Amino acid sequence: SGLLVGTLDVVLDSSARVAPYRILHQTQDSQIYWSIACGSCRKEITEHWEWLEANLLQTLSIFENEEDITTFVKGKIQGIIAEENKSKESTEEEDSGKFREAELKMRKLFGMPDEEKLVNYYSCSYWKGRVPRQGWVYLSVNHLCFYSFLLGKEVTLVVQWTDVTQLEKNATLLFPESIRVTTRDTEHFFSMFLNINETFKLMEQLANIAMRQLLDNESFSADRTLPKPCKPHKNVSALKRDLDARAKNERYRATFRLTQDEKLDGHTDCTLWTPFSKMHVVGQMFVSNNYICFASKEEDLCQLIIPLREVSIVEKADSSSVLPSPLSISTKNKMTFLFANLKDRDFLVQRISDFLQRTPDKLWHDGKEQSDPPSPGFPSTSPPFSKESPPGWYYSSNLPTASQGLLSIFKRDAPEDLGPKATKEKMKEESWNIHFFEFGRGVCMYRTSKTRELVLKGIPESLRGELWMLFSGAQNEMATHPGYYAELVEQSMGRCTLATEEIERDLHRSMPEHHAFQNEIGIAALRRVLTAYACRNPNIGYCQAMNIVTSVLLLYCNEEQAFWLLVALCERMLPDYYNTRVVGALVDQGVFEELTRECLPLLYERMQELGVISTISLSWFLTLFLSVMPFESAVLVVDCFFYEGIKLIFQVSLAVLHANMEQLLACSDEGEAMTVLGRYLDNVVNKQTVSPPIPHLHALLTIGDEPPPEIDVFELVKASYEKFGSLRADVIEQMRFKQRLKVIQSLEDTAKRSVVRAIMTESAFSIEELEELFVLFKAKHIMSCYWGASTSAAERHDPSLPYLEQYRIDVGQFGQLFAALTPWGCGVHTPTIATRVFRLLDQNKDSLINFKEFVTGLSGMYHGDMTEKLKILFKLHLPPALCPEEAESALEATQFFTDDASPQVDLLFCVFVADCIKGAEAGDGTGNGNTENKKEEKTQDYKYYLRMWAKEKEPKKETIKDLPKMNQEQFIEFCKTLYNMFSEDPCEQQLYHSIATVASLLLHIGEVGKKFSNHNGKKPENNLTSPSLEVPNLETEDESGSGNASGAQVSKAGEELMVPQLPSSDEEVKDDTSVSSYSVVSAGSLQCEDIADDTVLIGCGNQRRGSTLDADWSITFEQILASILTEPPLVDFFEKKVDIQVKMATCKAQRTVERQVSSSSEYELSLLSG
Repeated sequence: SGLLVGTLDVVLDSSARVAPYRILHQTQDSQIYWSIACGSCRKEITEHWEWLEANLLQTLSIFENEEDITTFVKGKIQGIIAEENKSKESTEEEDSGKFREAELKMRKLFGMPDEEKLVNYYSCSYWKGRVPRQGWVYLSVNHLCFYSFLLGKEVTLVVQWTDVTQLEKNATLLFPESIRVTTRDTEHFFSMFLNINETFKLMEQLANIAMRQLLDNESFSADRTLPKPCKPHKNVSALKRDLDARAKNERYRATFRLTQDEKLDGHTDCTLWTPFSKMHVVGQMFVSNNYICFASKEEDLCQLIIPLREVSIVEKADSSSVLPSPLSISTKNKMTFLFANLKDRDFLVQRISDFLQRTPDKLWHDGKEQSDPPSPGFPSTSPPFSKESPPGWYYSSNLPTASQGLLSIFKRDAPEDLGPKATKEKMKEESWNIHFFEFGRGVCMYRTSKTRELVLKGIPESLRGELWMLFSGAQNEMATHPGYYAELVEQSMGRCTLATEEIERDLHRSMPEHHAFQNEIGIAALRRVLTAYACRNPNIGYCQAMNIVTSVLLLYCNEEQAFWLLVALCERMLPDYYNTRVVGALVDQGVFEELTRECLPLLYERMQELGVISTISLSWFLTLFLSVMPFESAVLVVDCFFYEGIKLIFQVSLAVLHANMEQLLACSDEGEAMTVLGRYLDNVVNKQTVSPPIPHLHALLTIGDEPPPEIDVFELVKASYEKFGSLRADVIEQMRFKQRLKVIQSLEDTAKRSVVRAIMTESAFSIEELEELFVLFKAKHIMSCYWGASTSAAERHDPSLPYLEQYRIDVGQFGQLFAALTPWGCGVHTPTIATRVFRLLDQNKDSLINFKEFVTGLSGMYHGDMTEKLKILFKLHLPPALCPEEAESALEATQFFTDDASPQVDLLFCVFVADCIKGAEAGDGTGNGNTENKKEEKTQDYKYYLRMWAKEKEPKKETIKDLPKMNQEQFIEFCKTLYNMFSEDPCEQQLYHSIATVASLLLHIGEVGKKFSNHNGKKPENNLTSPSLEVPNLETEDESGSGNASGAQVSKAGEELMVPQLPSSDEEVKDDTSVSSYSVVSAGSLQCEDIADDTVLIGCGNQRRGSTLDADWSITFEQILASILTEPPLVDFFEKKVDIQVKMATCKAQRTVERQVSSSSEYELSLLSG
């Protein structure tokens, strides 16, 4: 029955204590028991019981009845829990008690730190093979976790969101209504959800956040401005509410093309009176901090955006049976909007009034001043540029600017001015004027299906800039940021960065065939817009294709308008298109392939065989067809794109493939298919344009006797709507998510392969080992982004660097990896060694190391020969690896630098001294020398210095002779490390014996070497002593003071070091040292702090207190190497090959855990049934 109770707890009760050990409170007459404590092991539950005995059980005897006892116990336990949770963050206080309990359980079950926040948890089944395991899936910000305990079998699963490559909701016969989570290694299936749609949407959001983390290296941060609910939602966390709000905000901003900082406050059903159709349209009103928006339930019937900066009056009209709860909103340009059927009108009016009070009064709209003009010297409130205003208001007098579209500046007189094309253009303008009269003009215009019809017929050139600004939402952003572009221009001009260099290189390649960019005015305007945007968004900076798009924008808009249109394109309409890896374009390329498979299945198979889709789509999407179609035709596509969004580009792309299907199916290779499509696009013409024709770069593709037929761009766009107009924006977003996972993970794999290729020749690790090491290294970096580190993520990740150097970790992260992967485990001394290795590898002293430096260090430890490994150990006990703080005597550290300067420093010093001597000799000369000889000597000196400089610049391979000497204090640290390294080795007894012998030998060598040194240090009073070694009194040492004092005694033991007479044979050496080494080991493995007491290894007497180290004592690396070679156990230890695969598997298992525990006997015994 105990197993059944445990299973039912997990399956039926989300808040049940699923730990195998529990303490329950139950009275004799009651059938109910209360869970008092739980534990994952017997030790933990025993601690709880002991606390209860000491603090609770004795008090229970004073109560007379059992009911009082139960009340007291419940109150006491709840009070303890409340006290424990008192220090939690305010966001956690919003969460219900049941949810907080689930979060604590998640952290305990999966070993998560407090920084890991649970978003939500759901009951489901996890398919382990063909067997479903019923349990609970926990979705945290960074992990997907699952726990199940079913009839004695425990299943635990942890998957990082950054490892997910595919997330699908599907329904099959085997897995009905299931969610498949795919990583690089395996697939996981979850089913039996109560609300699978909600679960899947949350999974999508969390996976998206993880992909953004991989892309931008930015961690998730909760929205602190989210309003708190009146009461905690049942089983809904603050983070879940935050993510739900983010999803709604994204949909709201995408629907109405609003800025990224706009947050939806709420929405309600209502009707809107449309004067143009004389009817009430049913839809929804959306209110945010800067806008009131309306969207009809019937798509394209009516859409409305009212910026609050435009609102002049909000008033409640009288209700009637025909028009219940009406609300009238009037704008400054004399438009009035009438809403009705509002459920909570009073509350809505209050919210709108609150937002209106926060809206700045001094704002310009539609190029007209609404209040007193601001001071020209105060740029933050200066209005956006308009034709009526002098340029001096927005730019300093020495900054020239294109005050209008370049096309109007450089428009040439053409014979078409009075022809049929000009008449057609004027008719278009008149149609738009009529539309403005009926539907309004500017940001408050009613947008209906008639608006789309006019756009598809082509926007007149005179209105193109205005309508692009309106449909893209750039008009709103420019109006709310007056003077911003001018400030950016002034900041960015004169700067020299990688982005500005790339911009300068591409300026004359943008539209060289257009006369507007064949002079300095057009080039300068393009330069200013691109550099200003690079200054605004350094994460993007500049990307190729931005110059082509921006040059077209400048033809129809002034500089400031072109800048804000570029902002709208890069940050909202084409997200992630123009970053260094064009991720957004690659994502949409994947979406295009999927759409081709659905809409044109026969052609898709052929195109996949030829590999054409991936080649063509990037240029089509990145430049919006501007680089592949004649300019006059492509600009119509841009018109439709600003109105419809990315779905228009997909429609036109599919229409192009459909129109060429027969020819493409007949193609034999990729080149032929590219030629077919190139010729087709080159002959897409716009017969209604009034601009003179511009030569197209693809004209070379049109060859042959008969020119290919011309295709009218209007017919192409019309065909795209007829055949593929059913595409929906929300479906495209869903497909984008799926492709984003695939593309970003593919880019990560490519980066990994690039890193491995770059480093494989310099490392002895195999390709597979290097790839696994890179995964662990990067995972440690990413983990620090969301669990905190001593340096910010931005400091450790620089996308401009090569992949090999992009990710860097600090000393804390390195210490964790080192402890998990090093072959030299030193117990509690490992963190100290890790810190020294980090200092040794950190060559540029920026407190960060990249992957190459990391692998270099590990490679020497695993694959270096004995000399190489000892060299690393030797360097770890010299500066800079051994910092002065770790040493007890700063005097010896200074002496080390003075006595043992590097050869390069000595060389420079010698040159300097020689130069001084020459100068002195020249000063003492009589002046009778030959001038020509002096010149010749001077020339030779220059040549000498140049040769010396060139020699210094040559990479020198370090030899053992280049290593400096080690002083006595550093040698003691060296011995500490060796002793700790051997503590867990199977041959530790022999190794302890060997190192004691080597240490004694080296101390003797150091003493002998000191006699031949030229330093004036005094000889110790007792030169030699008997070889007997004593074990000091440990109790005396413990009583003498803290650990620091004992450590100091070791490090200062040098002056009284008594060098034993070396025995005549190896056997004698072993006999002399065996007592000391074995006595140390018998007390337990020797740790770092134990060395202070184990002075037997260096033959120290009892009078070592208060002594100082011998500054004259030193040994070289050759002496250490030669001494260790005399001991076979040490040689075997350092020559032994260690497999890093085992260490990496253990390290990986800490990140993704999946285990089954079959034993259930202890669990059964521990349960107390009622």
